[in-house]
Amino acid sequence: MKFLSRIGLEPFIICLFASIGLAKLAPSVGISEFCGITLGDVATWGVAGIFFFYGLKLDRQKLKAGLVNVRLHLLVHFSTFVLFPLIVLAAMYVCGAFETTGDLHWLWLGTFFLASLPSTVSSSVVMVSIAGGNIPAAIFNASISSLLGVFLTPIWMSLFLKGVDGSSGLGDVIIKLVFQVIVPVVAGIALNPRFGHIAAAHKVALRNFDQTTILLIVYTSFCDSFEKNMFAGFPLSDLVILSIAMVALFFFAMGIVWGMCRMMGFDRDDTITAVFCGSKKSLVHGSVMSKVLFSNPAVIGVVLLPTMLYHAYQLIIVSIIAQKLGKMKEAEIENASEK
Repeated sequence: MKFLSRIGLEPFIICLFASIGLAKLAPSVGISEFCGITLGDVATWGVAGIFFFYGLKLDRQKLKAGLVNVRLHLLVHFSTFVLFPLIVLAAMYVCGAFETTGDLHWLWLGTFFLASLPSTVSSSVVMVSIAGGNIPAAIFNASISSLLGVFLTPIWMSLFLKGVDGSSGLGDVIIKLVFQVIVPVVAGIALNPRFGHIAAAHKVALRNFDQTTILLIVYTSFCDSFEKNMFAGFPLSDLVILSIAMVALFFFAMGIVWGMCRMMGFDRDDTITAVFCGSKKSLVHGSVMSKVLFSNPAVIGVVLLPTMLYHAYQLIIVSIIAQKLGKMKEAEIENASEK
């Protein structure tokens, strides 16, 4: 287990793909009602809990400490909400994706959905910390990114979802996301001064709650997709190509952000924060927004597939890079102290 963690393959990633396997074996369980309630309903309630506890854990002082470097913040959000969508749009144009129909259409749509998502929160901060980057800036950027995504992701997706079967209107989507994301976060932040210490003392339990809710969303989404044979048109070769494309997208975006950091004269710590926060995408927000954006549950599993693959690969790759950068910084500090 330690070896798997060292290479970034955490138990959660294994459970993520296991939940897809379980959905394949028993899709009816995920869509059946028990006492008038489905597992999807439970997942929806869990989402509100995730964002409430996120707000409860958010230390306002740490958030204020990250406000200083405006150029860094602009670069991270430019990468997250402008660079990524433009890269995928360019790829769609080159590959003729605008003319695709059927299953392949939803897969391309899922890839653009991934590109429009906000950055991760907890894993970005953790990886920046391991690598020795600018932690206050990472906290600020990850937090603001998750809130901006409530508005910017639906706006980007409206380019393709207008009048498409299985989608909801832009105004309805934003209103739903405000109630599912913004309201719980604001409530949590308001209660932080009084109850924040409770959330801080139960970090492990809250992380397990977050991951369980995500697994439940993934499981129920894929149950719907498998029940309606949404993956019947995808050969294994398509999934292999998709995996390679997700890794290529990650390194391409990371390389551009790193180059922009060099051009802007960022120091080591700010560069790490910009590269890590500006190249990662949030599976939590992807899971939540997919349920709101797409009213047809059967397409959600297909749409989420690129995000799930990207999430797994980004954790593995960034974990390896962060640990190497952290060791390099420790060595530099030791050498400086010896001199």
